[in-house]
Amino acid sequence: MYMTLMGTVVIAGIIGYASEKSGFTQNGILPSIIICIGGAFLFYFIRVMFGIGFHSAGMNAIVSSIGALIIVPFHWRR
Repeated sequence: MYMTLMGTVVIAGIIGYASEKSGFTQNGILPSIIICIGGAFLFYFIRVMFGIGFHSAGMNAIVSSIGALIIVPFHWRR
């Protein structure tokens, strides 16, 4: 369980960095990484508590990171 959590954080950080470098987002590198890690943590704990998600922990991290990058910045923009 601990290694899955660490892997989730690493994958989320990579997704946040890659999305910023590719031009998918324009939040800044650190905010994008923080948004991705927050979304990945949330989805990880939902998976642990309720069993909702994909069977692969890596796929959960990727989907939750991308989802957080799409939802969070657009929520605060006008």
